[in-house]
Amino acid sequence: MPRRPRILLPDYPLHIVQRGINREPCFFAEEDYQCYLHWLEEAARDCGCAIHAYVLMTNHVHLLLTPAVSGAPARLMQSLGRRYVQYANRQYRRTGSLWEGRYKSSVVQAESYLLACMRYIELNPVRAGMVADPGGYRWSSYRANSLAQPDARLTPHPLYLGLDVEPASRCHAYRALFRPQLDADAASDVRQALKLGMPLGSERFAEAICARLGIRRNTGKRGRAPGDERESSAALTEQQGFGF
Repeated sequence: MPRRPRILLPDYPLHIVQRGINREPCFFAEEDYQCYLHWLEEAARDCGCAIHAYVLMTNHVHLLLTPAVSGAPARLMQSLGRRYVQYANRQYRRTGSLWEGRYKSSVVQAESYLLACMRYIELNPVRAGMVADPGGYRWSSYRANSLAQPDARLTPHPLYLGLDVEPASRCHAYRALFRPQLDADAASDVRQALKLGMPLGSERFAEAICARLGIRRNTGKRGRAPGDERESSAALTEQQGFGF
């Protein structure tokens, strides 16, 4: 069966998830997270990708980025994956692949879903039961986006900057977004878009993107009872470090 083509467009935000093979850990020590983030910064700069949010979980990684050209995300993931796998194999005297197949991705409609996607990413450690507050987790972009802690890897998206002109007020406005829980429907939409590799946004946005690229839109609805996908996806996130 041929691989489904990726939807990659310049100047459109892209949500990426890459998992450890068989859902096994890919980070084992503090140095591992630091090395990955160092190479992420280098690859983003070299490949022309602006990173807006990220989280490194025990066995998977989330990135939200905007590429300058359509091929930039693939080059970033290839460079980053190659360097980190070589490091991990040498460090832990292992061989073979560290990552599970192809990374998953979905183009994001910025106006409707960018901030929700940032929240979804940075709330991963909370959903996994690893911390009670996203600020308690070191390996994500939350502290930079909400507390103005320096993070050279990040390039603020215009919608994030639009929260307020003043940095302190902007951070306050961003933190306020985390007070209510992320809407269950929005979280389900994020998971479904990633699973199918389809655009994350309104019906009109998704149809327009697919039509622009000449591909058939997959809604994932055929053969499923209503609500089945949402329930099964939500169950995954309750396993510590193993969800989307």
